[in-house]
Amino acid sequence: MRKNHERRSAGRAPRRALTSGVAGALVLTGLHEAARRLLSHAPRMDVIGERALSRSLAALGQRSPRGRQLFRATLAGELLSNTLYYSIVGAAARSRALPTGLLIGLAAGLGAVLLPPRLGLGHPPGEKAPLTPLLTIAWYTAGGLAAAAVTRLLDDSETAYEGAA
Repeated sequence: MRKNHERRSAGRAPRRALTSGVAGALVLTGLHEAARRLLSHAPRMDVIGERALSRSLAALGQRSPRGRQLFRATLAGELLSNTLYYSIVGAAARSRALPTGLLIGLAAGLGAVLLPPRLGLGHPPGEKAPLTPLLTIAWYTAGGLAAAAVTRLLDDSETAYEGAA
C-alpha cells in the first residue's frame, strides 16, 4: 500500500512544485505591479529587470525591445524565473514548506536589494531608504510564504482525496 502511495505522490511532485512556484510568482508580481501604480517609492524591480535584459541582449550583439515590448518581455522573464525559483518551496517536504518559503523569500528579497548595484544595474528609480528596500524584502518574502501556503493546501487536498478513496 505504501509503495502505491509513493508512486502516486511522485507523479504529482513536479505539479505541486510548479503550482506553488506560480503562486509565489503571482503574489510577488501582483504586489510589485499594484505598488508601482500607487506608491511613489515602490520597489521598481521591473526597471532593474529591463536594464538587465537590455544589457544582456546588447552583450550578445542583439537589439533590445523598447517601451511596452521591453516591459512585457521583462515581465514574462520575471514570471518564469520567479516561478522556477519559488517552486523550490513546493519541492520541500510538507513539514518544511513554511520555513523553506520564508527563507528563500528572505534570500530573494535581500538579493534584490543588494545585488543590482553590484551588478552594474544601479538602484531603482524613486528609491527611498529604508522604505523601498524593506518593501522589496517583504514582497519577496510574501511570495515565498504564498508558495508555502499553496504547497500545504495541495497536500491537504491530496490527503483528503486519498482519505475519501
